[in-house]
Amino acid sequence: MLKAENLKKTYITKDWTGFLKRETRKVHAVKDLSLELHPGQIIGLLGINGAGKTTTIKMLSTLLLPTSGSLQVDGIDGVKNPMAVKKRINMITGGERMIYWRLTARENLRYYGHLYDVDRKILDRRIDELLDRVGLEEKKDIPVERFSKGMKQRLQIARGLINDPSYIFMDEPTLGLDAAISRELRDYVRALSQEREKAILLTSHYIQEVEELCEYVYVVNDGLVIAQGTPKELAFLGTEEKTTCLELHDANPQFHTALEERFRRLEKRWALEQDPLKRTYRITSAHDLNREIAGLLMEHQVSFKSFYQEEPSLENAIIKLAGRC
Repeated sequence: MLKAENLKKTYITKDWTGFLKRETRKVHAVKDLSLELHPGQIIGLLGINGAGKTTTIKMLSTLLLPTSGSLQVDGIDGVKNPMAVKKRINMITGGERMIYWRLTARENLRYYGHLYDVDRKILDRRIDELLDRVGLEEKKDIPVERFSKGMKQRLQIARGLINDPSYIFMDEPTLGLDAAISRELRDYVRALSQEREKAILLTSHYIQEVEELCEYVYVVNDGLVIAQGTPKELAFLGTEEKTTCLELHDANPQFHTALEERFRRLEKRWALEQDPLKRTYRITSAHDLNREIAGLLMEHQVSFKSFYQEEPSLENAIIKLAGRC
């Protein structure tokens, strides 16, 4: 298990305030952050730009020493013994960083394998297995500069697994990829967790990706965890309103009038959006009014195509939660 408690990171900066005058100030990139990551689990770390996600990942991956707080990885102190932790972790980034374009796929993996001090016999076998697993076996001796974006990202995943890590940090792993390749990589990430018991920490601006993969999410803002829970739980935290969508087979002026009159009596805060041509309604209110709507449909014998309550948006929830702090 990876466990971080009360991580803090403070930078000391010096800014010019005048001629030959510099002012020293402290920047608190991460103020007090705690989280847990268990084998076979995919958790998300979300927040708006500048929230502290990158600094947090750098501390968890031992690339950055925290100002204070503790990091334990399978009982190993990550602050006092970062080299032992590095053998159990790895990072996979989006884009085209962390691979060398002039080298072939095989040469990239061999280079990183030597950095992790993987035994030569094990390394040769692992390189072949990883290239086959990510679908690059036939491209293994081609320079990476001739790879497509999708192929480069597959190599990124292979590179991130070269030391057989127990904990993987994925920072925007599908950045810039088309929909088909993104889905393929999401399927592979899910398999890493479910079939190989890898623990994965994911950051992404693609909220759908987080909702699809993550079983638990931490929302960070201004260096603090401001909310945590399942994606669905967090989505409901971000909204105080209910939205019902309704589509009729035929326009019904009597039903529309009755709907407005009923809501005006029952609800102080409500909004009604109607598209007369499509005969659709979008009704937003502070309370669940589905029973009232269903009663009016029966009373006026209105036939409808669809009638459902709209699921709250995780993306909107994150923006609202961040805005409250």
